[in-house]
Amino acid sequence: MTSETHDYSYELRIPKERIAVLIGKKGELKKSLEEQTQTKITIDSNEGIVDITGNNPIFLFSLREIIRAIGRGFNPDIALLLLKQDYVLDIIPLKEFIKTKKSLERLKGRVIGEEGKSRMTIERLTETNISVYGKTISIIGEYEGVYLARRAIEQLLQGSTHSNVYKWLEKRQTDLRKKDLIE
Repeated sequence: MTSETHDYSYELRIPKERIAVLIGKKGELKKSLEEQTQTKITIDSNEGIVDITGNNPIFLFSLREIIRAIGRGFNPDIALLLLKQDYVLDIIPLKEFIKTKKSLERLKGRVIGEEGKSRMTIERLTETNISVYGKTISIIGEYEGVYLARRAIEQLLQGSTHSNVYKWLEKRQTDLRKKDLIE
């Protein structure tokens, strides 16, 4: 019986201005990612195309999510949380909520809030990290928190008031804590 290794691969496209972040200073981030996930990363910086290959599909999936997160504006340190088993990335495309270019900026502004307060409040109440970049809003965190953050963001995008969204989140957090105490 021989142990064959199968190479798996993904091709991703990320914004060209995020390629340098993915590579890191002197290529250190790219090299570190390859070592941590036992993969090979090939980058076409002219096209913004990233090819990743490896023989461990779980590591490859994690690396794909990390690269997607960096492409969606996350700091690499936050994107690396996706190596943890319980962490997920969720990307909300804004196209279904916008009607005009002006409404895109307005909706992004609602989620970010004045001086980033709205985004920080949702992050704090859901224990997640949120990135507003391009035509997407992305969330990294543990599944339950990401689910709550997504619901809160969608409520804001649909016109709910900030105070109602925060109250809803606080109630969900209280419910979760009670559930944790019971279990």
